[in-house]
Amino acid sequence: MPQSLVKVLIHIVFSTKNRVDMIMPEFEAGMFEYIHGIVENNKSKLIVGNGTMNHIHLLVSLGRTIDISELIGDIKRSSSLWVKSQGTYPNFYWQEGYGAFSIGQSQVPDVKRYIEDQKAHHAEKDFKTEFRSLLHKYEVEYDERYVWD
Repeated sequence: MPQSLVKVLIHIVFSTKNRVDMIMPEFEAGMFEYIHGIVENNKSKLIVGNGTMNHIHLLVSLGRTIDISELIGDIKRSSSLWVKSQGTYPNFYWQEGYGAFSIGQSQVPDVKRYIEDQKAHHAEKDFKTEFRSLLHKYEVEYDERYVWD
């Protein structure tokens, strides 16, 4: 086969440092536009991104030449600098870690809807509860002592 054809779908989740409410409505849309550009520059595709004031979810079709940690590191580093450049939050930081969960093509509509409904979803559930449920859903083994920073 003369081409390498790849489709790897990843549901990515990470919070602000210590889950501080710092993703403000006045710059949220611009931040997701900026993240879209970061993902595209890494030869990947952002399918949907959304979140709350203290964390975000991204559904990404990963490019064939980049690894997950490299992409997420670039997203976190560059978007943090962008938020700081907006002038209001010079102490904006993302948490150290992240969650990255593979999904199948048939799961895309449900995961998209889940990400799009984040604000309504979090009227009833906090980030820690949500993240623990994702770890259980995707059967990720973890040690609670090392999940939160």
